[in-house]
Amino acid sequence: MKLTIVGCTGSFPGPGSPASCYLLTAHDGERQWKIVMDLGSGALGAIQRYTDLEDIDAIFLTHLHPDHCMDLCGLHVAVRWKPGGWGRDRIPVWGPAATADRMATAYGLELEPGMHEEFDFSNWSERQSVQLGPFIVTPYAVNHPVEEAYALRVEVTEPDKEGKAVSRVLTYSGDTDSCQGLEDAARNADLFLCEAAFEEGRDDDIKDVHLTGKRAGQAATAAGARRLLLTHIPVWTSQSKVMAEARPEFAGDVAVAVAGVHYTV
Repeated sequence: MKLTIVGCTGSFPGPGSPASCYLLTAHDGERQWKIVMDLGSGALGAIQRYTDLEDIDAIFLTHLHPDHCMDLCGLHVAVRWKPGGWGRDRIPVWGPAATADRMATAYGLELEPGMHEEFDFSNWSERQSVQLGPFIVTPYAVNHPVEEAYALRVEVTEPDKEGKAVSRVLTYSGDTDSCQGLEDAARNADLFLCEAAFEEGRDDDIKDVHLTGKRAGQAATAAGARRLLLTHIPVWTSQSKVMAEARPEFAGDVAVAVAGVHYTV
Protein backbone atom coordinates (compact mmCIF):
# COMPACT_ATOMS: atom_id res chain seq x y z
CA MET A 1 0.00 0.00 0.00
CA LYS A 2 1.01 3.60 -0.45
CA LEU A 3 0.91 6.14 2.36
CA THR A 4 0.69 9.83 1.49
CA ILE A 5 1.34 12.34 4.24
CA VAL A 6 -1.34 14.96 3.60
CA GLY A 7 -0.91 16.70 6.97
CA CYS A 8 1.32 15.93 9.94
CA THR A 9 1.58 19.05 12.12
CA GLY A 10 0.37 18.51 15.68
CA SER A 11 -2.48 20.33 17.41
CA PHE A 12 -3.13 22.89 14.64
CA PRO A 13 -1.86 23.51 11.08
CA GLY A 14 1.69 24.77 10.71
CA PRO A 15 3.25 26.94 8.01
CA GLY A 16 4.34 23.90 6.02
CA SER A 17 1.62 21.36 6.72
CA PRO A 18 -2.05 20.93 7.61
CA ALA A 19 -3.02 19.09 10.76
CA SER A 20 -3.32 15.29 10.82
CA CYS A 21 -4.42 13.56 7.62
CA TYR A 22 -3.07 10.44 5.91
CA LEU A 23 -4.14 8.93 2.59
CA LEU A 24 -3.74 5.18 2.06
CA THR A 25 -4.00 3.59 -1.38
CA ALA A 26 -4.09 -0.13 -2.18
CA HIS A 27 -5.26 -2.43 -4.98
CA ASP A 28 -7.49 -5.45 -4.51
CA GLY A 29 -6.69 -6.98 -7.88
CA GLU A 30 -9.66 -5.31 -9.53
CA ARG A 31 -9.39 -1.62 -8.68
CA GLN A 32 -7.54 0.88 -6.55
CA TRP A 33 -9.04 1.81 -3.18
CA LYS A 34 -8.39 4.99 -1.19
CA ILE A 35 -9.04 5.56 2.49
CA VAL A 36 -8.27 8.55 4.70
CA MET A 37 -7.13 8.39 8.31
CA ASP A 38 -8.16 11.64 10.03
CA LEU A 39 -9.18 14.83 8.26
CA GLY A 40 -7.81 17.57 10.48
CA SER A 41 -7.75 21.33 10.16
CA GLY A 42 -6.48 22.49 6.76
CA ALA A 43 -6.30 19.00 5.25
CA LEU A 44 -9.21 19.18 2.82
CA GLY A 45 -7.44 21.58 0.49
CA ALA A 46 -4.15 19.70 0.55
CA ILE A 47 -5.64 16.25 -0.07
CA GLN A 48 -6.96 17.42 -3.44
CA ARG A 49 -3.33 17.51 -4.65
CA TYR A 50 -3.29 13.71 -4.40
CA THR A 51 -6.84 12.56 -5.15
CA ASP A 52 -10.20 13.72 -6.38
CA LEU A 53 -12.54 13.97 -3.43
CA GLU A 54 -15.01 11.72 -5.24
CA ASP A 55 -12.43 8.90 -5.21
CA ILE A 56 -12.27 8.67 -1.41
CA ASP A 57 -13.77 5.32 -0.42
CA ALA A 58 -13.96 5.92 3.35
CA ILE A 59 -12.71 8.07 6.22
CA PHE A 60 -11.46 6.67 9.54
CA LEU A 61 -11.25 9.07 12.50
CA THR A 62 -9.06 8.33 15.53
CA HIS A 63 -10.78 10.86 17.81
CA LEU A 64 -12.74 14.10 17.77
CA HIS A 65 -10.21 16.83 18.49
CA PRO A 66 -10.45 19.43 15.69
CA ASP A 67 -6.92 18.80 14.42
CA HIS A 68 -8.05 15.29 13.51
CA CYS A 69 -11.61 15.69 12.23
CA MET A 70 -12.76 19.25 11.61
CA ASP A 71 -12.32 19.35 7.84
CA LEU A 72 -15.14 16.83 7.60
CA CYS A 73 -17.29 19.98 7.72
CA GLY A 74 -15.76 21.23 4.49
CA LEU A 75 -16.14 17.83 2.84
CA HIS A 76 -19.83 17.94 3.79
CA VAL A 77 -20.13 21.13 1.72
CA ALA A 78 -18.29 19.54 -1.21
CA VAL A 79 -20.62 16.55 -1.23
CA ARG A 80 -23.86 18.44 -0.65
CA TRP A 81 -23.39 21.34 -3.03
CA LYS A 82 -21.34 20.00 -5.95
CA PRO A 83 -23.05 21.27 -9.12
CA GLY A 84 -24.65 18.36 -10.91
CA GLY A 85 -24.59 16.19 -7.81
CA TRP A 86 -21.97 14.10 -6.05
CA GLY A 87 -22.35 11.06 -8.28
CA ARG A 88 -21.44 8.53 -5.61
CA ASP A 89 -23.07 7.03 -2.54
CA ARG A 90 -22.59 8.58 0.89
CA ILE A 91 -18.98 8.46 2.09
CA PRO A 92 -18.53 5.89 4.88
CA VAL A 93 -17.12 7.49 8.05
CA TRP A 94 -15.97 5.39 11.00
CA GLY A 95 -15.28 7.16 14.28
CA PRO A 96 -16.24 7.56 17.94
CA ALA A 97 -19.90 7.34 18.89
CA ALA A 98 -20.31 11.13 19.05
CA THR A 99 -18.94 11.78 15.54
CA ALA A 100 -22.18 12.53 13.68
CA ASP A 101 -23.55 14.84 16.38
CA ARG A 102 -20.21 16.61 16.84
CA MET A 103 -19.90 17.40 13.15
CA ALA A 104 -23.49 18.65 12.93
CA THR A 105 -22.96 20.89 15.95
CA ALA A 106 -19.70 22.24 14.56
CA TYR A 107 -21.47 23.30 11.37
CA GLY A 108 -24.54 24.65 13.14
CA LEU A 109 -26.90 21.98 11.82
CA GLU A 110 -29.79 20.27 13.53
CA LEU A 111 -28.70 16.82 14.68
CA GLU A 112 -31.25 15.29 12.31
CA PRO A 113 -30.53 15.01 9.50
CA GLY A 114 -27.20 16.66 10.36
CA MET A 115 -24.65 15.33 7.87
CA HIS A 116 -26.25 11.88 7.54
CA GLU A 117 -27.31 12.60 3.96
CA GLU A 118 -23.66 13.07 2.94
CA PHE A 119 -21.90 10.57 5.22
CA ASP A 120 -22.68 7.03 6.31
CA PHE A 121 -21.54 7.16 9.95
CA SER A 122 -20.48 4.02 11.84
CA ASN A 123 -19.13 3.80 15.39
CA TRP A 124 -15.96 2.07 16.41
CA SER A 125 -16.13 -1.00 18.63
CA GLU A 126 -12.79 -1.48 20.34
CA ARG A 127 -10.65 -4.15 18.61
CA GLN A 128 -13.48 -5.00 16.20
CA SER A 129 -12.15 -4.95 12.66
CA VAL A 130 -13.75 -3.22 9.67
CA GLN A 131 -13.06 -4.48 6.14
CA LEU A 132 -13.27 -2.24 3.09
CA GLY A 133 -11.83 -3.44 -0.20
CA PRO A 134 -8.28 -4.66 0.53
CA PHE A 135 -8.13 -2.83 3.88
CA ILE A 136 -8.81 -4.36 7.30
CA VAL A 137 -8.86 -1.58 9.92
CA THR A 138 -8.87 -2.36 13.63
CA PRO A 139 -9.22 0.30 16.35
CA TYR A 140 -7.33 0.00 19.65
CA ALA A 141 -8.26 2.25 22.58
CA VAL A 142 -5.34 4.47 23.60
CA ASN A 143 -4.36 6.96 26.29
CA HIS A 144 -5.59 10.48 25.40
CA PRO A 145 -7.93 12.80 27.34
CA VAL A 146 -11.11 12.45 25.28
CA GLU A 147 -14.03 10.08 25.68
CA GLU A 148 -12.83 7.85 22.83
CA ALA A 149 -9.37 7.80 21.26
CA TYR A 150 -7.97 5.03 19.09
CA ALA A 151 -4.86 3.86 17.33
CA LEU A 152 -5.62 2.23 13.98
CA ARG A 153 -4.02 -0.98 12.72
CA VAL A 154 -4.40 -1.27 8.94
CA GLU A 155 -3.72 -4.60 7.27
CA VAL A 156 -3.66 -4.99 3.50
CA THR A 157 -3.21 -8.01 1.27
CA GLU A 158 -2.60 -7.11 -2.36
CA PRO A 159 -0.88 -8.70 -5.36
CA ASP A 160 2.81 -7.98 -5.98
CA LYS A 161 4.35 -7.62 -9.44
CA GLU A 162 4.33 -11.41 -9.89
CA GLY A 163 0.69 -11.64 -8.80
CA LYS A 164 1.48 -13.22 -5.44
CA ALA A 165 -0.57 -12.06 -2.45
CA VAL A 166 1.51 -9.99 -0.04
CA SER A 167 0.30 -8.77 3.37
CA ARG A 168 1.49 -5.57 5.02
CA VAL A 169 0.61 -3.75 8.25
CA LEU A 170 0.63 -0.03 8.98
CA THR A 171 -0.22 1.25 12.45
CA TYR A 172 -1.23 4.84 13.10
CA SER A 173 -1.07 5.91 16.74
CA GLY A 174 -3.61 8.72 16.62
CA ASP A 175 -2.97 10.80 19.75
CA THR A 176 -1.81 8.95 22.85
CA ASP A 177 0.65 8.63 25.68
CA SER A 178 2.27 5.26 26.43
CA CYS A 179 -0.20 2.40 26.89
CA GLN A 180 -0.69 -1.30 26.17
CA GLY A 181 -3.28 -0.61 23.49
CA LEU A 182 -0.72 1.30 21.44
CA GLU A 183 1.80 -1.55 21.62
CA ASP A 184 -0.86 -4.10 20.71
CA ALA A 185 -1.93 -2.03 17.70
CA ALA A 186 1.67 -1.78 16.46
CA ARG A 187 2.60 -5.43 16.99
CA ASN A 188 5.03 -6.44 14.19
CA ALA A 189 3.89 -3.51 12.03
CA ASP A 190 5.84 -2.90 8.84
CA LEU A 191 5.45 0.85 9.40
CA PHE A 192 4.53 2.53 12.69
CA LEU A 193 3.26 6.06 12.11
CA CYS A 194 3.53 7.39 15.64
CA GLU A 195 2.94 10.77 17.23
CA ALA A 196 5.75 12.49 19.13
CA ALA A 197 4.29 15.83 20.16
CA PHE A 198 6.18 16.30 23.42
CA GLU A 199 9.84 16.67 24.35
CA GLU A 200 11.61 14.95 27.21
CA GLY A 201 12.33 17.43 30.00
CA ARG A 202 9.99 20.12 28.78
CA ASP A 203 6.79 18.08 29.16
CA ASP A 204 7.64 15.64 31.95
CA ASP A 205 4.83 16.85 34.22
CA ILE A 206 2.11 16.35 31.58
CA LYS A 207 0.82 12.80 31.72
CA ASP A 208 -1.62 10.79 29.60
CA VAL A 209 -1.75 13.20 26.66
CA HIS A 210 1.09 12.74 24.12
CA LEU A 211 4.26 10.78 23.48
CA THR A 212 7.82 12.06 23.30
CA GLY A 213 10.30 10.77 20.76
CA LYS A 214 11.76 8.56 23.47
CA ARG A 215 8.42 7.01 24.40
CA ALA A 216 7.52 6.54 20.72
CA GLY A 217 10.79 4.66 20.24
CA GLN A 218 10.11 2.53 23.29
CA ALA A 219 6.63 1.66 22.03
CA ALA A 220 8.01 0.70 18.60
CA THR A 221 10.60 -1.58 20.20
CA ALA A 222 8.08 -3.20 22.55
CA ALA A 223 5.74 -3.84 19.61
CA GLY A 224 8.45 -5.25 17.34
CA ALA A 225 7.69 -2.70 14.62
CA ARG A 226 10.06 -2.59 11.64
CA ARG A 227 10.05 1.13 10.79
CA LEU A 228 9.13 4.19 12.85
CA LEU A 229 7.79 7.38 11.29
CA LEU A 230 7.32 10.20 13.81
CA THR A 231 4.39 12.55 13.24
CA HIS A 232 2.00 15.05 14.89
CA ILE A 233 4.93 17.30 15.80
CA PRO A 234 3.68 20.81 16.69
CA VAL A 235 5.43 23.96 15.56
CA TRP A 236 6.92 24.46 19.05
CA THR A 237 8.46 20.96 19.22
CA SER A 238 11.89 20.30 17.70
CA GLN A 239 11.85 17.62 15.03
CA SER A 240 15.56 17.02 15.49
CA LYS A 241 15.12 16.62 19.26
CA VAL A 242 12.33 14.03 19.04
CA MET A 243 14.38 12.15 16.41
CA ALA A 244 17.38 12.19 18.72
CA GLU A 245 15.20 10.92 21.57
CA ALA A 246 13.75 8.06 19.50
CA ARG A 247 16.92 6.66 17.93
CA PRO A 248 18.56 5.22 21.08
CA GLU A 249 15.29 3.47 21.94
CA PHE A 250 14.62 1.84 18.55
CA ALA A 251 17.11 -0.08 16.45
CA GLY A 252 15.13 0.17 13.21
CA ASP A 253 14.77 2.97 10.70
CA VAL A 254 13.48 6.24 12.19
CA ALA A 255 12.28 9.28 10.24
CA VAL A 256 10.02 12.31 10.64
CA ALA A 257 6.87 12.59 8.52
CA VAL A 258 6.87 15.40 5.97
CA ALA A 259 3.74 16.66 4.26
CA GLY A 260 3.59 15.68 0.60
CA VAL A 261 5.91 12.69 0.92
CA HIS A 262 4.80 9.20 -0.18
CA TYR A 263 5.85 5.96 1.49
CA THR A 264 5.47 2.39 0.26
CA VAL A 265 4.50 -0.13 2.92
